[in-house]
Amino acid sequence: MGKKLVMAQKRGETRALCLGVAMVVCAVITYYILGTTVLPLYQKSVWTQESTCHLIETNIRDQEELEGKKVPQYPCLWVNVSAVGRWAVLYHTEDTRHQNQQCSYIPGSLDNYRVARADVETVRARFHQRRVFYCFSSSRENETSVLYRRLYGPQALLFSLFWPTFLLTGGLLVIAMVKLNRSLSILAAQR
Repeated sequence: MGKKLVMAQKRGETRALCLGVAMVVCAVITYYILGTTVLPLYQKSVWTQESTCHLIETNIRDQEELEGKKVPQYPCLWVNVSAVGRWAVLYHTEDTRHQNQQCSYIPGSLDNYRVARADVETVRARFHQRRVFYCFSSSRENETSVLYRRLYGPQALLFSLFWPTFLLTGGLLVIAMVKLNRSLSILAAQR
């Protein structure tokens, strides 16, 4: 009976130790992936200066209004603001600026024109309700655009690092508990 109990305990310890090591390895791999994808985007982000934006005008642009230019088949919102003492174009995020420089806000659903138009009108109404809001600007002198929300800010970096840190801590705790259990069982066997 005692030998079966010791063998079962060793198998359980081995499995728990493998679980802890697997958790640590997964955390290290995740840190590597985040370090090569999210961290460079955070470091390259120039939108670090938080400032106050005052709404100047909003305009919903359709394809008919922009003839002769390459414009997508969806409505988009164009927002002009006053920020850091100068006129600027407001973009929703960094990606919005790269997708289409003629749009400040691109609706989420582009399949249905009516739904996209309603989404753009809702966002426009929110801007008119709050005419003064916080935005992010670049420290460059000749920059004429600002962001409403940063995708690659400190909060996003901390949120990305939370689960790998939790996984690493849990794995190390499992390993430490197995080692502590082994040493306590050896001490108990010696008495």
